[in-house]
Amino acid sequence: MLDLELLRSFVSVIDAGGFTRAGERVHRTQSTVSQQIKRLEDDLGQLLLIRTGKDVTPTEAGERLLSYARRLLALAEEARDVVARPDYQGAVRLGIPEDFAASRLARLLATFSRSHPNLRLDVRSDQSLTLRRELEFGHLDLALFKRDAGEKGGIASWPERVHWVTSKTRPRDLSTGSVPLIGFPGGCLYRARAIHALEAAGRSWHMAYSSSSLAGIQAAVAAGMGLSILSEMAILSDHRVLTAKDGFAPIDKTELALLASPQATPATLRLAERLAEFCDNVQAKAA
Repeated sequence: MLDLELLRSFVSVIDAGGFTRAGERVHRTQSTVSQQIKRLEDDLGQLLLIRTGKDVTPTEAGERLLSYARRLLALAEEARDVVARPDYQGAVRLGIPEDFAASRLARLLATFSRSHPNLRLDVRSDQSLTLRRELEFGHLDLALFKRDAGEKGGIASWPERVHWVTSKTRPRDLSTGSVPLIGFPGGCLYRARAIHALEAAGRSWHMAYSSSSLAGIQAAVAAGMGLSILSEMAILSDHRVLTAKDGFAPIDKTELALLASPQATPATLRLAERLAEFCDNVQAKAA
């Protein structure tokens, strides 16, 4: 059985980037934390951390352990809350895509959290591919993510409108040469659609800017670094939508889907109802 104290020190070392700072977080001396990491490595028979001067980085085994360690520590904390607080309703782990009405959705989640003070809401924003995988692995209870239109399964789904976009004031000459693409890292549905569309049209392309941040992608498009595919609600006033007249055919249809774990709790399903209502309203306003 893995020792939670050892896991707590391990996570702290990675988050703090060193043994001394980790010791301050867990109220241990640097040498004690170092000994705890050595014990954990001995228990697992794997080197978990690479020490380079004062800097510390996880090995491949350490990276694999990290997500499990975080979940075990969170589960232990939840168990303590359940025992200590009879009215505790548990936790709901929600995954959402960053580019989906972020500010309005945040307000909905804040309102839901305030109306359920005995429920812990754990929200994660990430790429749809990652959210889908995390839901399948049981690491999330509920998830909104992008997928191909018409896929089966889920509580509800809503069609998406996505467009090619470039800068309104600093457009690139896209008539010849390699097309400069802007997008999320590999695995993003939009990125894959953009590459497929260009290659199907016989156009060469290269990644001019890649970012895990929607704001970074929006800024790069506005600055004229290239073009991207964005959902309608993520298009800014300093972006220009490209059409077939510009040589860019419409993108294959995608949709936003809401899925819950098969073991979803009543609290999770209540949140799912609120999210479905929210998405219905967004869809109605966009129509």
